[in-house]
Amino acid sequence: MAANIRDVRRMALALPGVEEGVCHGTPSFYVRKRLMLRLRDDFETLVIRIPMDQRDDLIAADPDIFSVTDHYQNYPAILVTLPNVSQSRLAKLIEESWGRLASKKQLAELVESKSEK
Repeated sequence: MAANIRDVRRMALALPGVEEGVCHGTPSFYVRKRLMLRLRDDFETLVIRIPMDQRDDLIAADPDIFSVTDHYQNYPAILVTLPNVSQSRLAKLIEESWGRLASKKQLAELVESKSEK
């Protein structure tokens, strides 16, 4: 099932310490005041913070989901086409991005909340 901004919001805000804001006029999500992800102005493309060394492999494996524009070439980010990505894959990408920015305490909170389920 394709993903949309409601799914992104639900997934992101379920993680400890995530705050919603606005970046370039569109919804964005921050961890410890650092940008984790943002919606582009087409409302179908999500910018997700990831290590640059992972980007090329993702794009090569799934070019219908992942891409990068010249603007993001020098940033640790990848573009995700929401109508083409599954919700489970999107949830994993969001959690991985969050995990790179979260504090040790926030990481522990997530582990604890998962063990309670």
